[in-house]
Amino acid sequence: MDPELVKKLAEEMKNAPFKMGEIQGVPLPENSCDIWDQIYNFQARDDDILISTFPKAGITWMQEIVDLIMLNGDVERSMRAPCFVKVPFIEVNPRPMPSGVDAANAMESPRLLKTHLPIELVPPSFWEKNVKVIYFARNAKDCMVSYYHFQRMNKGLPDPGTWDEYFSVYLAGNVPWGSWFDHVIGWWKAKDKHQILYIFYEDMIEDPKREIRKVSNFLGKELTEDVLDTICHHTSFNAMKDNPMTNYSVLPSFVFDQSISPFMRKGKVGDWKNHFLEEQNIIFDEEYKKKMERSGLSFRTEL
Repeated sequence: MDPELVKKLAEEMKNAPFKMGEIQGVPLPENSCDIWDQIYNFQARDDDILISTFPKAGITWMQEIVDLIMLNGDVERSMRAPCFVKVPFIEVNPRPMPSGVDAANAMESPRLLKTHLPIELVPPSFWEKNVKVIYFARNAKDCMVSYYHFQRMNKGLPDPGTWDEYFSVYLAGNVPWGSWFDHVIGWWKAKDKHQILYIFYEDMIEDPKREIRKVSNFLGKELTEDVLDTICHHTSFNAMKDNPMTNYSVLPSFVFDQSISPFMRKGKVGDWKNHFLEEQNIIFDEEYKKKMERSGLSFRTEL
């Protein structure tokens, strides 16, 4: 990153510590709330592709997959810039860097965009333009664990406190971008009303080539087996962990302190078992049943 920009970023984070705001009952970073009118009135284009996930459900993985699909597996071109530059995050406002809206508006079509917004907060222009959306969903327990470690190292988010404290906060939906339950259910209910492909993280772990083929078909791209193999390899956990364009190592430690926890941490299904106490698992399963039993959604928490 540009040294002058790094200096300004350090000053901004020091002088304006993270605060939470709220839009329609959904907790969001205050600096996103500050420009909410710009975000909500964002103008989508006909050929945009939007990737949506709840935080820590694999959005970086999916955006790299989609980028490579659109590039017909050209790995060299995929390395043109860090993932957070290639794919504007429409609701972020990381002063002094450009907001996601500004970055997207400056980008030539076709654009690949990303969001963590729940369905009810997505800018209406995405539906007016009938944009293709890929929703990537991960089971709640692994999401919780990953989000906890991410909040520990991400200095642009609230300190999560202890695991026990975070467990209660997450379960109540009081984390940035709100309730996992509301998020996955909201997008699930909308999937037949719009051009939304709903993909599961656990399925992608189980058989990446099968799921990448689903995504490429949805995007109208017919790829050869060799290209699919290339995308599978380049987007494997180990490859992305070692790739400076995807592992966020270009960000300074006062933004992402990867000595606390790496951005690319484990990428597995079932790591929640190393964190959940027996009593917590019982509490979680009771709440899960209550919230999910009529949703028609089914997640796997182990493979």
